[in-house]
Order: sequence, then structure tokens, then C-alpha cells
Amino acid sequence: RRASGFSLTAALGRFTQHHGRAILVVTVIITGLAVAGIARLRVENSFIDYFKSSTEIYQGMQLIDRKLGGTTSLDVIIRFDDIDLAQFADPEEEEDPFASVYGKKTAEDYNKYWFFDERLKTIERVHDYLDELPGTGKVLSLATLLKIGRILNDGKSLESIEMAVLYTKLPDEYKKLIVWPYLSIENNEARFWLRIIDSLPDLNRDALLKQIKQELTAEVGLAPDRVRLASFMVLYNNYLQSLFSSQIKTLGFVALALLAMFLVLFRSLTLAFIALFPNLLSAAAVISVMGWLGIPLDMMTITIAAISIGIAVDDTIHYIYRFREEIKVDGDYVQAMHRCHGSIGRAMYYTSVTIIIGFSILALSNFWPTIYFGLFTGLAMLVALIAALTLLPQLIVWLRPFRVSA
Repeated sequence: RRASGFSLTAALGRFTQHHGRAILVVTVIITGLAVAGIARLRVENSFIDYFKSSTEIYQGMQLIDRKLGGTTSLDVIIRFDDIDLAQFADPEEEEDPFASVYGKKTAEDYNKYWFFDERLKTIERVHDYLDELPGTGKVLSLATLLKIGRILNDGKSLESIEMAVLYTKLPDEYKKLIVWPYLSIENNEARFWLRIIDSLPDLNRDALLKQIKQELTAEVGLAPDRVRLASFMVLYNNYLQSLFSSQIKTLGFVALALLAMFLVLFRSLTLAFIALFPNLLSAAAVISVMGWLGIPLDMMTITIAAISIGIAVDDTIHYIYRFREEIKVDGDYVQAMHRCHGSIGRAMYYTSVTIIIGFSILALSNFWPTIYFGLFTGLAMLVALIAALTLLPQLIVWLRPFRVSA
């Protein structure tokens, strides 16, 4: 059996034979760069960045950000100290002009005591702080009502007594519209509803959420346990932050599963590790490229490593099985490698190129995660093919895991 001396796979076989040490050195370098690249990975993405700027959905979301104050909602909830109701006594005189306001001691009537001047000032300070953040658009809270009241009151702020009277006299149907969405007297909480401008360049959600919580504590003077963030942005950010740990767990699980499968197939721990390393290296190399290029992990790119390993592992199994048969011919590892490159190597080459071309078609999409998925999966397959035709045979020739009959 002679391999064609003019094929690409035969050329890779000759390169592996004459530059085996260089292959190992380059592998070590790539491994180091891969580790450094993976350390640079970040999990940050916005829905608007999923689409090309020429698409209608991108332009529409930009218009919403620009004209309507943002697309992603965020709730900031602050909790105040409980009111000591014992401090409020019955008016001693029926002629007291505030008796109609403070004369009853029902729990519902005590709601009016909630509107202390200090609380109202705190709400306005928090509102103004959130409104001045570069990443925020529209901000609504009880402070919005206070500002409207100031305008209607000739520039004078409503005092706590006036707010209490207003709250008491206001019908419930109006409270549902302008007060209760931003105030929970029962829980002693004030809610600030704001929208985040998703189209803002270099927006870092995780950093913004941490900044809000830290600065409300440091600048406004709220205790850390009194500030709570909620709504879709927090949910989405938590999802993004879990992607990195999920990536590591996924790769670890895939590695263990492949190692167990290789042990069953080859019944050799040495062969199992030889087969495993090139596959993990190709996946790690592609993920590191994302880190070096600053491309964040998202719901699509997170799957690249596991899928590429699952596809590329076929080449490894085919090559090792073929090598095991070829080594029986003459016991010569180098010649067995050349015969493998000339036979199964060609099949690996054509199938891998077909898969690479197939995934590259996704680059025609208008959806960036799909584009990244196609290109990086294709790149992973290319790296896996090169590793299977250079690093894998070099490890086999170097470690000689097969028993050769005399």
C-alpha cells in the first residue's frame, strides 16, 4: 500500500516525520496562548448587537433607545427603616387642625406617616443619580411625581404633610397608576423603574449593576442590604455570568466522557490520552481566539467547543483504528503513519473540508451569533483536522502505544 506523494495528507505525513519536535514545541506554545486567551474571555452581549447594523431590527431598536429611553428594564428597590407607630399619639385637642389626618390609629391611616421629608429627599437623590448614569435612559419613580408637583406648585417642593394629605385623598384608582407602582408602604420600599440603553457602545451590564449598588451605598448613604436590583436586566446578566462557568463545566464533562469512551474503545490509558489531547487542544484554541479578539460568549458561541469536539472526535477514532491495523504490517511506526495519511487521512480531509464549508455557509446570516457559530465551528474543525494529521501521529510515533510483534 503506497500513499500518493502528491497529496496534502502525504505532505503532512512527511512534515510530521521530519519536524516532529517542532510540532510538539508549537503545541506547547499554542497551549500557552490558549490558556491566556481563555483567561481573556468575557460574557457580555446585548440583543441589539446580535444583528447587523443594516437590518431593520437593529435600526428599530436604536430608534427605541434614542427616542423612547432604552429597551432593557431594570428595577432598583430601596428599603427604609420600619416606622415606630408607638411614637404617634392621639391628638389631645379635637380642635387640632391635623386631627383629620393624624387622629386615627388604624394601620391604613398610618400609611400617611410614611412620607417623611428625609425619605422624600432620599428618593429624589436616588432618582437623580440613576438619571445621570450614562447607560440609563428613562427613569420613573415617586420622585417623578414630586418633580411634577414642584412644577405645579410654582417651583416649591411638596412637604411631607402635603404628600400625606395628597396620598390620603387620592382615590385608589389613581394610586394604582401613579403611586403604587413606585411605592410599597407595607414593605417600606421605594421602586425606581429605569431602562438601559442597549445600543450604547461598550456597555458592560455586570459592571453597571455593581456600580449602581456600590455608589448608592457610598454616595447616597444606603446600607448594602437596603438596595436590591431586579427585573429583566438582572436576570439576563445572571444568565450571561453563568455562561463562563458553564463553559468550563461543559468542557470538563466532555473531556471525561471522551476519556471514558476512548478507554472502552482502545483499552489503553495511553491511547486514550493521546486521542483526547488533540481534540481538547483544537477546542481550546478556538475559544482562545474568541478571547483574543474580544468576542464575548453568548448562547450560540458557548456551544462551539462541545459541538466541534463531538464532530472532530470521529477523525481521531478512525485514524487510531487505521494505525492499529497498519502497524501490524511491518511494525514500522513511521511507515504506518504514511500509509494512514494516504488512506484514512484522505477520507478525514474530505469529510472535514465538507463540514467546514457547510458551517461556513452560516456566515451569510444577518444574525451575528449564527455567523460566529458557523465560522468558529469551521475553524475548530480545521484545527482539529491539522492536529489529527500532525500532532496525533507524532504522539503515536513518539509514545509507541501499540505492541509490535517481533
